Amino acid sequence: MPVTIPQKTALVTGSSRGLGRGIALKLAEAGVKKIAVNYKENDAAAQETARLLKERGAEALLLKADIGNMDQLKAMFAKIKQAWGSLDIYVSNARATLATGFYAGPMEVSLEQWQATYDSQVKEFLVGTREAVAMMGKNGRIISITYTTKGSWQPWVAMGSAKAAKDAVARYFAVALATKGITVNIVSPGACDDSVLSGLPPDVFKMIKDWHESGWTPMRRLGTPADVGNGVVLLCSETANFITGQTLFVDGGADTMTPVFPLPILGIK
Repeated sequence: MPVTIPQKTALVTGSSRGLGRGIALKLAEAGVKKIAVNYKENDAAAQETARLLKERGAEALLLKADIGNMDQLKAMFAKIKQAWGSLDIYVSNARATLATGFYAGPMEVSLEQWQATYDSQVKEFLVGTREAVAMMGKNGRIISITYTTKGSWQPWVAMGSAKAAKDAVARYFAVALATKGITVNIVSPGACDDSVLSGLPPDVFKMIKDWHESGWTPMRRLGTPADVGNGVVLLCSETANFITGQTLFVDGGADTMTPVFPLPILGIK
């Protein structure tokens, strides 16, 4: 049986393309009828997402806003309230762009780049969740899209630490909102095609892709926006009513791997 979602309204931040678009499309396919598409600057991509949602039977509400700017973030939620009156699903997916310069090592990243990254992750999730909950009833769903690392990916220090902080905030909200019947969960996609990784220098992206296809992801491929969308749909379904404060790794098994030994020693050919 296909997973269906009884909730009728959703907001997916950063959903004009990439993982956000994949999530929005899967929510539409599962039965969500009204989906707010947040984006920062690419009008054409947002319009394309709206077209694809319409093909799947969902109405799109296009919301152009920088989610790292709290005034714009709050104004976005006010527009949702004005249009729909309520919100059932909030997926916090957007992030600072590579143009902010956050992709820098711990000794090089500036405080401005660091702050922009934290504003787009931790601050956005704190303020955005409060705004969403004010419009949610029982069986509301809040999903944090994250990707933390253990410290070895040096240029990811700002985003990695911001994602880790966002993870922690999500767990606090899971406890705070449990008695309201609202669940809060985390989806960790791992390395994905058509994501922030695609915007890295081509040689860097190729190395990442080759690495995972060689066996460091057991399924030997990068994830896709559709894979991540399927994970979000599972956590938004009625069968997930008693699941909250958890992290779902949608990464083809990559999180199970140990980097201590080479693949041949691990018995992987």
